[in-house]
Amino acid sequence: MLWNEPNNLSHWDFEIDPEWKLFAGLVKSASAAVAAERPRLSRVMGGLSPIDPCFVRTLQAHGALDAVDVLALHGFPLDWNHWQIHEWPDKLEEIRAVTNLPLWVSEVGVSTFGAEEVQAFGLRRTAELLRGQVDRVHWYSLYDLPRAWPATTRHREAEGSAYYRHFYMGLLREDGSPKLAAEQFHEFTPDLGICQWFHFEDPRLGEAVRWLERLGVRYLRTGLSWADSIRPGAQDWFDRQMRALEPFEVTLTFCFTPEGEGIRPNHTSPPRNAQAFADFCAAQIRRYA
Repeated sequence: MLWNEPNNLSHWDFEIDPEWKLFAGLVKSASAAVAAERPRLSRVMGGLSPIDPCFVRTLQAHGALDAVDVLALHGFPLDWNHWQIHEWPDKLEEIRAVTNLPLWVSEVGVSTFGAEEVQAFGLRRTAELLRGQVDRVHWYSLYDLPRAWPATTRHREAEGSAYYRHFYMGLLREDGSPKLAAEQFHEFTPDLGICQWFHFEDPRLGEAVRWLERLGVRYLRTGLSWADSIRPGAQDWFDRQMRALEPFEVTLTFCFTPEGEGIRPNHTSPPRNAQAFADFCAAQIRRYA
């Protein structure tokens, strides 16, 4: 998967790239590099959030969708989106009206910010609406985000409750204890996969694998951060992570710009040289695919 939520303003610096031309170039160069390494490997456009047919048309106009095999979508109607969970079929049709690419829902989830029962309802209703309607569904996420780790958003605490919902998206609490929805999740596997991001040298990795196996998960989405790749010992950590995840069918997301590579020194910036991102993708595909 090439990038994550490019139309989410917390994940791509639109002030530098207001028409997403630089992003389209990034996708095309990275896709070509991946195809050169493993021609039969599916290349997925990073999940769109919000679900926006106008943005799909923008990507088409720049030729970015010609470079991928799948278009991914993200939806969180019970927490952040301005539509109801029952509208999922309509949202899929809005995108199918503007592209013939196969669709994945690579992040969908419900927080326990208000009550665990809300998440349990959301899990069951999401499965009813999406199973069999798209080729892949990844529930977000396995673990709550630890409160000591900041969520990746543009305005953080200024977003009010929207910010704090980031910390309650897991089937498991921060301490690893299961919530109500975790006790039901096995009913929906292997049709539903999991999206779980692992931080650099994440201490939860081993226990996460045990939980994924216990829940019957087959499909896992995670990421390797280009920004992390410049840390000392980064490739050793990537090796440990990918070795631990070998039992699963992994969708591997490449995203986030190292400070020294960006037009601006932050992880959402377009890189000064798109080929540097492509080279990172190719190196990891060569190593793990």
